[in-house]
Amino acid sequence: MKTILVSAVALIDKDGRILLARRPEGKSMAGLWEFPGGKVEVGESPEAALIRELKEELDIDTWQSCLAPLTFASHGYDDFHLLMPVFACRKWEGSPRAAEGQTLAWVKVNEMRNYPMPPADIPLIAMLRDLL
Repeated sequence: MKTILVSAVALIDKDGRILLARRPEGKSMAGLWEFPGGKVEVGESPEAALIRELKEELDIDTWQSCLAPLTFASHGYDDFHLLMPVFACRKWEGSPRAAEGQTLAWVKVNEMRNYPMPPADIPLIAMLRDLL
């Protein structure tokens, strides 16, 4: 089974809310809410991939020094295995906007269970609850 490396981030605003993005129609797991991020390309570090993806998906800029390693997810789906380092970020430039057709929501940790998520993301809720 192929392993796919994906970086994700918990963007945390000044009110302690976390940004979730809803996967748009036409993508796998469409309609589910996830932490922003994306695939790590060949020759790219997880942090560099995340900085690139945040610019592409949300039109915001951040820096490696603002990405704090938080945890990781490891989950076997039917046709691949996902390995996902997850970072926390409290500092960025710009206002997140949906640049790729996704819906965005700022969510309090205790409300995250109301947002259907991919199986790999669900265990991250408890980690974030303990952090915040």
